Amino acid sequence: MRLSFALVIFLAGCAPSVDAPVGWSRVSAADFATELAAGSPTDVRRTIVDVREPDLFRQGHIPGALNFPFPAAKLRAPAELDSADRIVFVCHRGPMGDELARILVARGFRHVRNLAGGMAGWSGPVERGP
Repeated sequence: MRLSFALVIFLAGCAPSVDAPVGWSRVSAADFATELAAGSPTDVRRTIVDVREPDLFRQGHIPGALNFPFPAAKLRAPAELDSADRIVFVCHRGPMGDELARILVARGFRHVRNLAGGMAGWSGPVERGP
C-alpha cells in the first residue's frame, strides 16, 4: 500500500502543469528581436503571423509578417501555413497566439511559438503599411 501511494505522489509530481505550453513555446520579445537581427540560416524558413486586425497591422507590425486576422486565422493558419516552417504568432498581448499555437500543434505542426506579450511588449523593428 505504501509503495502504490508513493508511486501516485511521484507520478502526480511528474505530470505537466495545466498552464504549461505543450508542443509549442513562447519567445520573449528580446530573444526574438535578437533572432531576427541575426537572420535565418538558408535552410530554415521562418513565418511570422500577426493575428491582429488589419488596421492595427497597418499601423505597425514586425517586418515580413503576414496578417491573418483572428478568428479567421483559426482556419487559415492550418490550411495556408507550411508545417515545416518555424512559425511565430504575434497578437496584441499574447493570448490569441497561444490559442493558435495549440491549434497548429494539434494538427501536426512542430515548430510553433508565440511572441510573449505580443506587440505591446515588442520594441524591435516595426514596418508600417500593408
